[in-house]
Amino acid sequence: MDEQTVRDGAMTALILGFFASCWFGWAQERPPAAWRAPLIGGAVLSLVVAAVGGVFAWQNWSGASALGEPDALRQYGILVGIEFGIAALGAAVLVLRGQARYLAPWICLVVGVHFWPLAPVLNNPLLIALGAVLVAVAVAGMVSARRTDVAPSAVTGAGAGVALLAAAGLGVLTAIT
Repeated sequence: MDEQTVRDGAMTALILGFFASCWFGWAQERPPAAWRAPLIGGAVLSLVVAAVGGVFAWQNWSGASALGEPDALRQYGILVGIEFGIAALGAAVLVLRGQARYLAPWICLVVGVHFWPLAPVLNNPLLIALGAVLVAVAVAGMVSARRTDVAPSAVTGAGAGVALLAAAGLGVLTAIT
């Protein structure tokens, strides 16, 4: 794999920063009181990183991108479509079985796994490690739900938010260096 482009690094920051903020928001479901301020801070910082990524993406929009490769955009669309389908199917099963409290770990697991086939399409090996971290976070959300009073969404959302924010920050570094 070649090095990631400025535009791709910026888009990584934009997209992962936005979703980090969403996960920090999902973590607001019954977290320990001491987590509230860090979760809000993480959400705000994630949006700042996303905005910086957006500015760099806009400034470098005509630059090279992994999605400019032949067939890459089609592969990306197929993989994201499969991700959404599997996530929705699993979510429906969880809700129908009265296990909606496990939605956050399920979605986190699917998102983590989907990064593995996306890594070569997006020319971003960081996504392999990010996927592994998100899978571990999903497992931690499930385990903590069985052993503590903390909502699975709080554990999963906080862990996913931190992981995605870190990856978004690396995307900004790619864009500015």
